Amino acid sequence: MAGQGTPATALLSRRKVDFTLHSYEHAGGAAYGQEAVDALGLDAARVFKTLVAAVDGNLTVGVVPVDAQLDLKALAAAVGGKKARMAEVADAERATGYVAGGISPLGQRKRLPVVVDSSAAGFATVFCSAGRRGLEVELAPQDLVAVAGGTFAEIAAR
Repeated sequence: MAGQGTPATALLSRRKVDFTLHSYEHAGGAAYGQEAVDALGLDAARVFKTLVAAVDGNLTVGVVPVDAQLDLKALAAAVGGKKARMAEVADAERATGYVAGGISPLGQRKRLPVVVDSSAAGFATVFCSAGRRGLEVELAPQDLVAVAGGTFAEIAAR
């Protein structure tokens, strides 16, 4: 897809990971994950949102289904921390190099710890932001974790 390159897709290409890009027209508003689900006609359990939290003061990425919330206590425990809170949007954007609503767990400017909710492992492929609003990447969850240098843990609250 010409013109669709992002640091996330460049990283996947360099690592020779199989992936498929899915684009849709971003309509505005802040429900980015649900917008992707609706626009692409996907099961919300397979579409993951990327959230940046501060765990004991260190930025950490939690990747959870769009129909779930990030369990901050579980995220902290998954990385050996004690206390977590959502990061300021400006801090998340600065560290990742992406804008809110388009933050990908892949190809971030600063390498942050990444924890993907273990529910992802139950699917052949999952979707997450490819690094731009209106652009999703579909890939195997094991590839997502491997390329992000992350881990699986139960971090979603429904």
